[in-house]
Amino acid sequence: MHDLNFKPKAFLFDLNGTMIDDMEYHTQAWYAVMNEDLDANLDYETVKKEMYGKNHEVLERVFGKDKFSDEEVKKLSIDKEKRYQEGYLPHLALIDGLANFLKRARNENIKMAIGSAAIPFNIDFVVDGLKIRDYLSAIVSADDVEISKPNPETFLKAAAALQVHPKDCLVFEDAPKGVESALLAGMKCVVLTTTHTMPEFEDYSNILTFISDYNDPKLNTLF
Repeated sequence: MHDLNFKPKAFLFDLNGTMIDDMEYHTQAWYAVMNEDLDANLDYETVKKEMYGKNHEVLERVFGKDKFSDEEVKKLSIDKEKRYQEGYLPHLALIDGLANFLKRARNENIKMAIGSAAIPFNIDFVVDGLKIRDYLSAIVSADDVEISKPNPETFLKAAAALQVHPKDCLVFEDAPKGVESALLAGMKCVVLTTTHTMPEFEDYSNILTFISDYNDPKLNTLF
């Protein structure tokens, strides 16, 4: 782990589990789709382990390639996202401290973007529901990349959209695959412990620190 003496020119945020604490609702939605609709008979922890990447990638990992047609994947994906949004909407909120963190970053002229494996349907649900679009200069979604995390394409495209060199970007992530994506992109990372425990990240050398929310005083050194 590195000292927090890094002065980034841009903040790149993963969305789910990083700006909002919602991963439980994604898992619940997938659990319902896989077991109630698809009779997969999977336990909750097994479903939780597959919660990364694009929706079609999740389905391929669990059920195998070519199990579903493109139309079936699209329908299952939308059904899952509707379940997620219905379950999470009453709890929709930024992680503690993030509202002030976004304001401070903007005042300090630090550029900001979202780099997420979520589809635009879900990103818009969060960004517009929480009225944070004005803070963001770019959004890279699942629809904007060929290969999702841990491939570095998501964060590299976000950096390019901000016109900031990767080494000057700081990624905020909650998942090991996201941290790996940042590492492959040549970017340092701050990890939110909303979804995974610290030992799960022990293989990654690009982590500056771990935080539970954005009120952590360690973040003051970034400005």
